[in-house]
Parts: sequence; C-alpha cells; structure tokens
Amino acid sequence: MARPKVPRKSTSVDMTAMCDVAFLLLSFFILTTHFKAPEAISVVTPSSVSSKVAPEKDVTLVSFTKDGKAYVSLDNEDVKEEVANQLNAMKGAGLSPADIAAFRTASFFGTPISQLKSALAIPKDKLEATTLPGIPIQDTANNEMTTWMQAIVAAHSKTGAKFNLIVKGDNLAKYPAFKNVISAFKKSEQFKFQMITNPESVPTGTDLWRKFMKGETETASAE
Repeated sequence: MARPKVPRKSTSVDMTAMCDVAFLLLSFFILTTHFKAPEAISVVTPSSVSSKVAPEKDVTLVSFTKDGKAYVSLDNEDVKEEVANQLNAMKGAGLSPADIAAFRTASFFGTPISQLKSALAIPKDKLEATTLPGIPIQDTANNEMTTWMQAIVAAHSKTGAKFNLIVKGDNLAKYPAFKNVISAFKKSEQFKFQMITNPESVPTGTDLWRKFMKGETETASAE
C-alpha cells in the first residue's frame, strides 16, 4: 500500500507587520531623542584617571584653549544678570537694561570687559568662540579673569545660588594660561575647583587604584 504524501507547506514568513513595528519604533526614538548640542568652545581636555562626575547645574565653567583664549560660561540666568550688574559697578561696563537682558541668555563670554557691550549685540546664530578675542589673562597686570571671578562670587553671594567652579583647559595650552586662571581664583578667595578631563582607567594594583576601591576621591585645589 502506498504511503500517503503529506502536503508541503510554505516556510516563508510574512515580515510586513514586523517591518511596520520596527519603523514605528525607529520613528519614535528619532523624534524623542534630544541630541547633544555642539560645544561652542572647542577644547581637547587632558587625560586622567578620575572617576568623579562633574556637576551639571549651577556651574561656573572657565575654559581656555590651546591659544590661551579664556572664556566664562554660566548656566544660572539670575546669577548672570547679577554678574552684569557687578561688572557695571566694578568696571563701568556700560551695560544697558537691553544689554543685561542679552547677558542673561548668552551661553558664554569671551571678550575684554571694554568690548562686552558690542559682543552682546552679535546674533546668537553668528556668535562663535573662534571669532572672539577671549578674556585677557596674559599676565598679572592684564588679567581680567580676576574681575570676572570677583563679579561672579559677588553675584552668587547676593542671589544665594550654589557655586560649582569648574575648569576646562586644553591639553596643549601653555602653563602661564593655567597659572593666571588659578591666580584669579586665589584673588577671589576660591581655592577649590574641579577640572574636566578625559577619563582613563586606573592601573590595577597601584596606590591610586586602592584609593578608588576604598571610595576616596580628590578635589583640585588652588592653594
């Protein structure tokens, strides 16, 4: 007696529904993702083995490039407004109410105080760090970072805002630039700050590795 033949069924799978779901998920993630904005100030930070994460709020960021140009960034608009008032009072910056309003929304500052008013008039979409001369920090006699720090400290004191001081210096920057920035900190009685670096792993078995294993961290000091 002949063996009955089992009808063969197609092994193909309809992928239409799966493709629809995949494209829906892809569209969702594209539309809801917040992309990181490009950095206004290009700085290649040095490497370190520090694992401490820098704060993201109430930050005063002092940056300097390999060319020795210095910039200040603040994220608290109330503090920025008070800094503008302090610069008017301390150095006669001549900032009008309209200038102070622009100062509140500016992302960074990088000019001598005498040129600050004209810099605030530059449209935000055309403002680039590379086109600005930077805050003068050439030597002790011409170090306007001291004035900026004194204004920033006074503004934080008046507004009661938290003060997180962070330094971001380029790996190729020359030592005098860093020295003059630290000197400005000292003259403003700011002896503690954090530095942004490119993290590397700690060599296993070293004294520093044992400190990290115990949870010990270090903070940079201007002393």
